[in-house]
Amino acid sequence: MASLAGYTMLIHPNETAPVAAASAAAPRRVRLGDVLLQQNLLSPEQLDEALAQQRGSGKKLGRVLIEAGLITEEALAHALARQLRVPVVNLKSFPVRSETVRLLPESPARRFRVLVLEDKGEHLLVGFADPLDLFAYDEVCRLLKRPVRVAVVPESQLPPALDRHYRRTDEISGLAKALEKDIGDAVDFGALEASVGQEGAPVVRLLQSVFEDALQVGASDVHLEPQEAALVIRSRIDGMLQTQTQADKRIAPALAQRLKLMAGLDISEKRLPQDGRFSLRLRERQVDVRLSTLPTPYGESVVMRLLGQGDALRRLDDIGLPADLLARLREILGRHAGMLLVTGPTGSGKTTTLYAALASLDAEQHKIITVEDPIEYRLPGLTQVQVNDKIELGFARVLRATLRQDPDVILVGEIRDTETAEIGLRAAITGHLVLSSLHTRDAASTPFRLIDMGVPPFMVASSLQAVVAQRLVRMNCEHCAEPHPVGAQEAAWLAALGAEPGAEQPLRGRGCSQCNGTGYTGRIGVYEMLEFDAALAQATIHADPAAFGALARERMRGRTMAHRALDLVRAGRTSLAEAMRLAGD
Repeated sequence: MASLAGYTMLIHPNETAPVAAASAAAPRRVRLGDVLLQQNLLSPEQLDEALAQQRGSGKKLGRVLIEAGLITEEALAHALARQLRVPVVNLKSFPVRSETVRLLPESPARRFRVLVLEDKGEHLLVGFADPLDLFAYDEVCRLLKRPVRVAVVPESQLPPALDRHYRRTDEISGLAKALEKDIGDAVDFGALEASVGQEGAPVVRLLQSVFEDALQVGASDVHLEPQEAALVIRSRIDGMLQTQTQADKRIAPALAQRLKLMAGLDISEKRLPQDGRFSLRLRERQVDVRLSTLPTPYGESVVMRLLGQGDALRRLDDIGLPADLLARLREILGRHAGMLLVTGPTGSGKTTTLYAALASLDAEQHKIITVEDPIEYRLPGLTQVQVNDKIELGFARVLRATLRQDPDVILVGEIRDTETAEIGLRAAITGHLVLSSLHTRDAASTPFRLIDMGVPPFMVASSLQAVVAQRLVRMNCEHCAEPHPVGAQEAAWLAALGAEPGAEQPLRGRGCSQCNGTGYTGRIGVYEMLEFDAALAQATIHADPAAFGALARERMRGRTMAHRALDLVRAGRTSLAEAMRLAGD
């Protein structure tokens, strides 16, 4: 049977019946090239050239045409749909529901490249990447046990749609049930430890499916949470937790035990929190996993942060920095001494910003050393050091050694204690550009966070050049964003920022198949920057938070994170609800 990108296809004269082996009308064979010529989508010369390329490559004619740029995948789908008299469905805008998609099990959906699009009651509308595959059609009809109407979908749109709607839920639930049967009422941890090398064990397959699902949907964290009645597995996607599945709580100790073994932790210790890390290779990607365990009344809660080694390094130009802030930040990065701090809560994108700053520097002319835990991006031309507290190789010790390596620029992944802060600030005073991160709420509170840690005020005042504070907000789904009325609370928030009443026309996603019904896809950074000047330095030396705060508000008037978030609302990139959530963090 020819494929959608094949040279021949079967055409049925019956307008309402889909292509099927059971059709009463005899099919007639038509060449794809003839169809494209009849519809003026190709010239005879182009067809001859493509046929010659096909004979040399052995590929399907349709694929040769697409790769040569002679026809688009969408145009090919429309040409076939016109001949078959069936609709073409654009999966980027069609409102597909996950419960409808899952009427067909995941395995045959991926095998036959089909997606159940809509339940019409009397029949199901099913999208086929290859609407001419009679075997696939017959199998789909048999599995669905419902009348099926065929639609054509562009083949490249299918994999991401399948990933969004299936998310390995059935596979994970099935593996969890298999593990329940293996474990029974009691967990034999000795036997579990002895089975580390058995890759076919249910616990291994379950964890692999959980990790693959997390990578598939772009999750930043995976949470295994034992509750009174069940084990809840959740993933953090675009900053929000989404429940993946619930399983029998008896399997929680087995999962925690295996993960602790992978991270080299003490499997006999279940009363104290533990931290560790390990690396995985999944779907041709290297992933570092930071693991944290926490004892609870129902077992150990496990949270894993996923750090993709293969993730592309972002540039300063494409992380959402406003033009005025970007220009000032570039000027600061051009200096030869001083400290630049990037602040915000966990998961706010601080590391991304720091590495984007490093990428803007000339590594050939500067000695750049990074001190990190862990190394999240590996960059050529840099000297990167991983701290290891187990062998007493902490930030402070590595930083002291770094200063003897004649560096121009030093990146300290995070300032966690007074000793690290003092060494970093002293390095900034003595002719080094130091970049680091700190957990603070906003830019104005950062100097006094350092002072609270025990750093002398004069050292902060003389070293700190600027503070960039940041958060991440979810972006409106471009497929379903629509005008959203402003409520009373939202109007009050806008008024507090100086917006004119009724002047704003915010957008908000209503929820569609592209965003899993959330109304949002992806996140973007929101930033504010406070540059130090003589007056701010003087207020810092005198440890006067009130005077410093007043000066900081004056310096950042109209350019705080709340104002930057409002700018994104006005540009339609995020919703008013997201901007207000950021302001409340």
